[in-house]
Amino acid sequence: MLERFKKIKSKHRKILFAVIIGFAVISFWRGVWGLLDIYLFPDNYALSLWVSVIIGIAVLVITDYATKELL
Repeated sequence: MLERFKKIKSKHRKILFAVIIGFAVISFWRGVWGLLDIYLFPDNYALSLWVSVIIGIAVLVITDYATKELL
């Protein structure tokens, strides 16, 4: 199967890999959001959303990603 990918033209191979990687990223985040909906305050949807936002911002600030992107 890897030999088939090697025979595909470079331009088409990049498009194919972009689609596969995009699908993988979307599938991962769909699973994460689904798990958060079930386990993070399942009876209070609004609180679950706010806690998720706060956790996300905290992770970005801790890793210093947010500040480097803004500069």
